[in-house]
Amino acid sequence: MKRPLRGVFTAALAALAAVASLGLSAAPASAAGRHAAAAPDARAAVTVDFAGTVSLSNCSGSLIRFPGSASTDPALVLSNGHCLTSGFLDPGEVLVNQTSTRTFGLLNASGRSVATLRATKLAYATMTDTDISVYQLGRTYAQIQSSYGISALEVSGTHPVQGTAIKVVSGYWKTIYSCSIDGFVHLLKEGDWTWKDSVRYTSSCNTIGGTSGSPVIDTATGKVVAINNTGNEDGGRCTLNNPCEVAANGTVTVRQGINYAEQTYGIGTCVTTGNRFDLTLPGCLLPKP
Repeated sequence: MKRPLRGVFTAALAALAAVASLGLSAAPASAAGRHAAAAPDARAAVTVDFAGTVSLSNCSGSLIRFPGSASTDPALVLSNGHCLTSGFLDPGEVLVNQTSTRTFGLLNASGRSVATLRATKLAYATMTDTDISVYQLGRTYAQIQSSYGISALEVSGTHPVQGTAIKVVSGYWKTIYSCSIDGFVHLLKEGDWTWKDSVRYTSSCNTIGGTSGSPVIDTATGKVVAINNTGNEDGGRCTLNNPCEVAANGTVTVRQGINYAEQTYGIGTCVTTGNRFDLTLPGCLLPKP
């Protein structure tokens, strides 16, 4: 997992000890995955910059919306579950509607902080199957747009495709990494945690600590398709900061220096009117408490 300052499984450990560095750099990996490689896209790539990203005290994140979100809905911020100030969540643990006053620095296109946004609650968080935290803010999308001229990033509602060109945008470091989706991992195991259908980057996304929670943006659509979260630092096998890939047949593969992200299309399956999380919705894909 990067820590706030070094790897993708970020500084949630800071609450437990000194911010552990979880640097994750990416190295070449053979493409593999259930989803076909993307065909060449005739569309011009959209401009991907820092607008709509946020900086946390220990991680990166983004101001997000879903296809069904209204401008009058309370805005949401997405980061990693391991970026909670309270520390890492246990396997199987899910938090819903917890009071929070956490603050976020809202960035403009050039990466300058233009506002401090404050949460009213932690709407959802888990480190099981995925690695996400979603905060509800005290301001609506319309209010943020009117005050700062910044729109939220839209989360794609579909599974990403192998070969897609992506950018990982870190609000913490104000750095953008460019690469492609190398493939998908059946199970990604790191210490006590297991994530499903994780995104593996090609080697040029050599993300570092503090990039945890960064949105992974499809350069053709400008939509968020995943959230940066971990990588194998030292070549260890399935240990903290050294995740391993587990295939459907049980084969374990270690790719030292390779970085990973967790897909985000499933989040919107559990969000209803007013940007409210409802884990009882038919088709909701997120883990339940």
